[in-house]
Amino acid sequence: MTRAWRHLLKALHLKTLSRWTPKTCSSLSAGAFWTSVTRRGLHTKPSMPPCDFTPERYQSLAYSRVLEIHKQHLSPVLTAYFPEPLLLHQGHMEWLFDHEGNRYLDFFSGIVTVSVGHCHPKVNAAAQRQLGRLWHTSSVFFHPLIHEYAEKLSALLPEPLKVIFLVNSGSEANDLAVLMARAHSNSTDIISFRGAYHGCSPYALGLTNVGIYKMDLPHGMGCQPTMCPDVFRGPWGGSHCRDSPVQTIRKCSCAPDCCQAKDQYIEQFKDTLSTSVAKSIAGFFAEPIQGVNGFVQYPKGFLKDAFELVRERGGVCIADEVQTGFGRLGSHFWGFQTHDVLPDIVTMAKGIGNGFPMAAVVTTPEIAKSLAKRLLHFNTFGGNPVACAIGSAVLEVIKEENLQENSQEVGTYMLLKLAKLRDEFEIVGDVRGKGLMIGIEMVKDKTFRIAPSMCITKPEADFAVEVFRSALIQHMKRRAK
Repeated sequence: MTRAWRHLLKALHLKTLSRWTPKTCSSLSAGAFWTSVTRRGLHTKPSMPPCDFTPERYQSLAYSRVLEIHKQHLSPVLTAYFPEPLLLHQGHMEWLFDHEGNRYLDFFSGIVTVSVGHCHPKVNAAAQRQLGRLWHTSSVFFHPLIHEYAEKLSALLPEPLKVIFLVNSGSEANDLAVLMARAHSNSTDIISFRGAYHGCSPYALGLTNVGIYKMDLPHGMGCQPTMCPDVFRGPWGGSHCRDSPVQTIRKCSCAPDCCQAKDQYIEQFKDTLSTSVAKSIAGFFAEPIQGVNGFVQYPKGFLKDAFELVRERGGVCIADEVQTGFGRLGSHFWGFQTHDVLPDIVTMAKGIGNGFPMAAVVTTPEIAKSLAKRLLHFNTFGGNPVACAIGSAVLEVIKEENLQENSQEVGTYMLLKLAKLRDEFEIVGDVRGKGLMIGIEMVKDKTFRIAPSMCITKPEADFAVEVFRSALIQHMKRRAK
């Protein structure tokens, strides 16, 4: 969350509700849940959509004891939102409930992770069945679920992306992709965008180019940043640049099917290739839409040209689909498909398991063999039976409930409504995104990220937009005083 919005939240936050009196609260992002408009004292009170689920009564640790334990025994890194962090107790589809019984509309889905809804009944049932049958074998023994899942996942990827390595997190997947790229290319240098987030594990830290995640100790050797082709904040960009229902308000002379900004950013990419890396490189990492950096979209055609340049240098192209994959962008199942490119390696996590720790690297047989020649790759928990049962159920739910289509329809609907706020409030600088991956950038500060579960409805989108609008109105009033 950004500093300015922390101040806004503090200004709008009033006393805590009495214990276990069910109230309604909403959740938007900037990585945060939104407490109820009643608690914030807003003059306008949007009507919260109904929910037919009743949570269990909270009977665990007292809130004060949770704070004590967290301070004494958990990481001292400050990551929780709000001066009084939310203590969440139960989830149901797009809804969350805290220890006091307050209801929240989750519009960030556990950092773009809960793809089909909290505790989705079909996913729950698959997990429970497998927990009663077999938890763990390790990959040195076979079990049918890993093979069933591999067949289902590979069917969703184009040729020749058919070899799957199952791991446990996005960072781990990206670390493995680095090894694959270097083993296959016999080179070291890997390029990633400024503003990219690919994880906090040893190799991934080098790929990640967000200031708060950088260390003053050696890490991620051989990784080089390049300019992010951001058509809103960058030096070039205009009104026809990105694959989104909403464009920037910057003017340009480009035709709708031709983006001059793309050509300018490609020149910067060429400059990186000619000055900052060796003549032969290992590869290039790119998120189809940048995640942590604020859901930044690149000019149409940029990745296609960049992939060609990388391959000319002997490198492989890696698409980090940790946040963009599994239908979230609506028009396509995978983010790389929206750029009309075919990567050599695809990494995926988060939505793959709907919140269960699961991830994968998918590559070509040729690259997989290059890794096998150099490394006996082994993962104790990767592809365990419970994970594979959950992963299969997630894929089935996405298909059966038309969640990719829902992402397209509700996401576009919400983007267009949010674009009207940009026209109404001068502090809203940009609205961007695709499907249910939406960014709102404030003029003087950073970005809100909106990425609800793909089961979200239009009435819930209406409510979220109205809550956001109410907060903007209150902020403008306070600033005027």
